[in-house]
Amino acid sequence: MKLARLLARLLLVVASSGTLAHEMSMAELELRETRAGEFLWQWTASGSKPAGGELTPHWPAGCSEQGNLLRCGPQGLSGELTMDGVGERYSAALVKVYWRDGQSRVYTLTERQPGVHLYGSADDKRGMGAIAGAYLLLGVEHILGGIDHLLFVASLLFLVGFQRRLVWTITAFTLAHSLTLASASLGWLTLRSAPVEATIALSIVLVAAEALNLKRARAQGGTPSLAQRLPALVAFLFGLVHGLGFAGALSEIGLPQNHLATALLTFNIGVELGQLAAVVLAWVAWRLLRNTAFGLRARTPLLYGIGSVAAYWSWLRIAAMIP
Repeated sequence: MKLARLLARLLLVVASSGTLAHEMSMAELELRETRAGEFLWQWTASGSKPAGGELTPHWPAGCSEQGNLLRCGPQGLSGELTMDGVGERYSAALVKVYWRDGQSRVYTLTERQPGVHLYGSADDKRGMGAIAGAYLLLGVEHILGGIDHLLFVASLLFLVGFQRRLVWTITAFTLAHSLTLASASLGWLTLRSAPVEATIALSIVLVAAEALNLKRARAQGGTPSLAQRLPALVAFLFGLVHGLGFAGALSEIGLPQNHLATALLTFNIGVELGQLAAVVLAWVAWRLLRNTAFGLRARTPLLYGIGSVAAYWSWLRIAAMIP
């Protein structure tokens, strides 16, 4: 009973934050060159509160700010740009730079990468590297902060166990959400966010229930359900929906048009790395606890807790769709 109460309290904390699992905010700072070495800058997009009150840019050495005019002298906009406040109210800040010759750059600043080196309008490869690193980190941060996605993966682990077919199950989930993430991000597939989020929560309820019924079905010698027989198929079908959830988060962050493929690919790689890290940590915990009293008793309370939290999210998300 003590174990069940402890797990229930922990899962209540998860439930209180899970409805915000995909909320990522992005601020956009635009610099537009008007004369050689001179830029007009302004915040062009942010949340309900002006980004200028939350984020403070620190320009490269040699650049001086006069209101919304930035003068950088003969060396141009070159050097280290940093941003205070990223990671607090805003998950990231996009810095868009437009030069008079028609070239443009987009830089992404995050809490872990609050600074970027600007090389001016001639070095495109280094700009690509900065974007790749930033979106890789954003992908890792999103999956590790996406509690509903992690609970779905945890439910799959309980359903399949740490055996060979887990590889196929996780691979199917990865392939599916990669497909819909790319399709939605490129504008090929569009669905409203509310039903997607509700379906994600319901997918957790279903897989957690199937994992709970697994031992009972084996003990009674009954016919296994579709999810128990073909978990990879179920993971693939629900992975298509989870990919739309990832795409919703990525649409809030924004994609740089001049490095669209790089940003999309590295964000997806970051998601996979974060997912793999979660599976490895779960495997380590299982190896350490599988023969302990806690490990033997925790499975059922954990699955009931996961299912209850997901059912609560489902109710909230479905209710949000009702006018």
